[in-house]
Amino acid sequence: MAPAPRRDLLAKEHFAFVFGSAKTQQYTDPAARGPGSHTIRTLAWNPTGQLIATGSADRTLRIWNPERPSPKYSTELRGHSAGIEKVLFNPVRDAELASCSTDGTVRFWDVRSKTCVSRLDVGGEAFTLSWSADGSTMVVGKKDDTLIPISVQSPSSPNIIGNESNGAGRSSYSVSKPGASTYTALTPHPQPVQTNATTFSHHVASPTSPDLHLFATTGDGTVKIMSYPSFDILHTLNAHTSACMAISLAPTGKYLAIGGSDALISLWDTTDWICQRTLSSENGGGIRGVSWSFDGRFLCGACDEQGCGGNGLEIFHAETGESVYTVPTTGVNAGVPAVAWHPSRYWLAYSTTNDGPGSGGPGGLKIVGAGGKEQR
Repeated sequence: MAPAPRRDLLAKEHFAFVFGSAKTQQYTDPAARGPGSHTIRTLAWNPTGQLIATGSADRTLRIWNPERPSPKYSTELRGHSAGIEKVLFNPVRDAELASCSTDGTVRFWDVRSKTCVSRLDVGGEAFTLSWSADGSTMVVGKKDDTLIPISVQSPSSPNIIGNESNGAGRSSYSVSKPGASTYTALTPHPQPVQTNATTFSHHVASPTSPDLHLFATTGDGTVKIMSYPSFDILHTLNAHTSACMAISLAPTGKYLAIGGSDALISLWDTTDWICQRTLSSENGGGIRGVSWSFDGRFLCGACDEQGCGGNGLEIFHAETGESVYTVPTTGVNAGVPAVAWHPSRYWLAYSTTNDGPGSGGPGGLKIVGAGGKEQR
């Protein structure tokens, strides 16, 4: 796949105009059979932004071409026997997808051949994944608050076919076809508190700096910063007054965004670990997911509670904390379970629920910006 073109950075003052004039594309999954039957819980773009994966409560895993919303251009990947909780592409291998499910498995897929290339039984309900920046390590979170590392070994180094700055201080990669990788579950690490979500730092391990940083949100309102692979706690952030449920590191590495059940998103400066500001949506409801735009300047949160989508999906400017635009979402009872920014464009993917009367229309995947020519 050719790398997606780099986009000019968008000024805060122009944001409302761009999103206000952008079309929203609807993607209707043929597996949806009625209200509440097909809630998309998780979204993920591949590294080039030319594919997007969706995982649903009814165990449907689908790969979409964002340029072609018709389901005939999508691919269903079959294998999970229960709801899919998280999907995530390998950051440096554009056709390698991981998914986890309450069926107790983590599956790895080659989306080109449409096959499951590996399945790991993790011995419990898996509900979250995070992948290291170089794609060599994954951490799986289970509902019994156990973290399981997975080693991902490829027969040869990925062939990078594009490597340029995305304008935000971080390189963007496009990668050629992966070879047959091997996946090995390592020693589990039970956690002493409820552990909800994890993410890795952008650091890539090297002989001089072999350890990575792993961030884990907890049910007591803290975020643990751990050294990987030892899982030793380096620092604890007292982030929220109630459970921390979502976490995302800005592409620039400048801020760590933490979403809480208190309906707030807190932004932490990664140089001194001081909270710079908190963001609050008019919709209220616990923050289940947080996503950054490719330039690290805009972010939004997902809330799957009823009514969260009634007033729209708010987008915030990170440096000022201002709400710069609200994406209209249909339905006073609709929730927005998942959001995901495109890796190199100002396109925003999100899902909505369709919980029957008052939901305002069909749920499923929507992408702001994919329905027409991009404006600047």
